[in-house]
Amino acid sequence: MFEYTKTILNKVSFDTTLFCKEVQKALQRLLPYEIEELKIFIESMVQQNPDLNKCLIYLEA
Repeated sequence: MFEYTKTILNKVSFDTTLFCKEVQKALQRLLPYEIEELKIFIESMVQQNPDLNKCLIYLEA
């Protein structure tokens, strides 16, 4: 499921609204250790596309 989530996030990274929605969905579906990996993955994506920074708020909970 984590690999699928990464694929989806890559595909929607052009739109911050869609990206944030997919991040929220992922947080509901993934296991705790996968969420930790997701945080690392999203932080690397934010470095490439700073607009996605808005979505980091969902990962702080």
